[in-house]
Amino acid sequence: MALKQSLSFKLQQKLSPQQIQLMKLLQLPTVALEQRIKEELESNPALDEGKDEEDDLDIEQEDDFGREEISEAEKEFNFDDYLGDDDTPSYKLNINNHSKDDDEKQVPLSGGATFQELLEAQLTLFNLEDDDHTIALHLIGSLDEAGYLRREIDAIVDDLAFTQNVITDTTHIKKILTIIQHLDPPGVGARDLQECLLIQLKRKNDHSLIMRNAVEVIENYFDAFTKKHYNKIIDGLNIADEDLKEVMDEILKLNPKPGNSLSDSSKVVQHIVPDFNLTVDDGEISLTLNGRNAPELKVSRQYAEMMEGYKAQKDKPSQSQKDALMFIKQKLDSAKWFIDAIKQRQHTLLSTMSAIVEYQKDYFLEGDETLIKPMILKDIAEEVELDISTISRVVNSKYVQTPYGTFLLKTFFSESLSTDSGEEVSTREVKKILQDAIDEENKRRPLTDDKLSQLLNDKGYNIARRTVAKYREQLNIPVARLRKEL
Repeated sequence: MALKQSLSFKLQQKLSPQQIQLMKLLQLPTVALEQRIKEELESNPALDEGKDEEDDLDIEQEDDFGREEISEAEKEFNFDDYLGDDDTPSYKLNINNHSKDDDEKQVPLSGGATFQELLEAQLTLFNLEDDDHTIALHLIGSLDEAGYLRREIDAIVDDLAFTQNVITDTTHIKKILTIIQHLDPPGVGARDLQECLLIQLKRKNDHSLIMRNAVEVIENYFDAFTKKHYNKIIDGLNIADEDLKEVMDEILKLNPKPGNSLSDSSKVVQHIVPDFNLTVDDGEISLTLNGRNAPELKVSRQYAEMMEGYKAQKDKPSQSQKDALMFIKQKLDSAKWFIDAIKQRQHTLLSTMSAIVEYQKDYFLEGDETLIKPMILKDIAEEVELDISTISRVVNSKYVQTPYGTFLLKTFFSESLSTDSGEEVSTREVKKILQDAIDEENKRRPLTDDKLSQLLNDKGYNIARRTVAKYREQLNIPVARLRKEL
């Protein structure tokens, strides 16, 4: 088959670099936006902080994206005449497939000592022989994030023989494991939850009646304890309800995941910075954008003056001057595009949030969650005449501070549900009623999903038991059996 070339024309929609930059900025929360602006200021010398003066640049709006026209100096300056036909800017000869707006996929390295390193540091306090120290290090390395040893002892014996050339048996492994279980925090090295709780109880070295009963419950009535079959425990230990309550309180103080207690201490605490501030005064709602979302940026006057200097030059420019001119033009364009994107972001955020506030006005005036109307992304997209994907980027990771608390914007979106009267209500309202019913229930006899379904049906909400179970799981509420208390 012969090879041949041909020309063809076709229409294709493609996002411009400016549109991609705007979409990236839209989905950034306030803290991430500040970091992004700081990076842009460091990489682009043509971008400055501060309020732009009227005579800095003659700026006019050119299209609906907000692209600013070039300054008077650039309008009168012909780059083609300056560079000539034979001059090709060096940046056009370079290939760069990575953009600063691309999402970073790299996983950041965590600082501080790891859980295993903290245990290995404690191991130095024991006078172990070389083989025993190797076994202990292998056991510590086999612990999971919660501090449990999930691998079978027989398998560890084989691992040591093949990888460490250490020949041992299960009895010796269990002896070294006992040493690991003496390390802090109490409970590390356990092979299951029952052993973990027992280690912690025995480390307290408390011989009171409550503590002895607690050990008895974990050792001999662990299955009844996990299933909250309290009557079986009371009959077996021959104790009163009040005594069992004290025992349960002591057990509930234990840590079921001792390994996480060390890893949690090294986590960075992240504070929520609201993107919007909403206040209510005498029935009037006032919505403002966080000042950190509206930074004052301008194009550097120094770079505009450099452009005018090249314009006034009469001598033939050198190659270095041509390169400098192309660098200036590239940075000026980049600065203007970035400023345009920030302004467009502010406008989109405010218009979208204003539409949400207007749609849920009754809730924002009263603060009652039952007043939240059913609302989906499409409703707001039609109101502000934007695409649904744009609305999704706006509400992603954005918070609003209200007199009733600080909320994620996505929490105001919910599906609709029909009542017996045909009225459309929000699923958020049903979840609030479900939450209140569970909070007020008798903890000795918690409401089952069937009873909760009947309760909602009595209120006019036609909801099946499976739907109640789904809403309960979304609220992170356990089943009735696990909500039972003494």
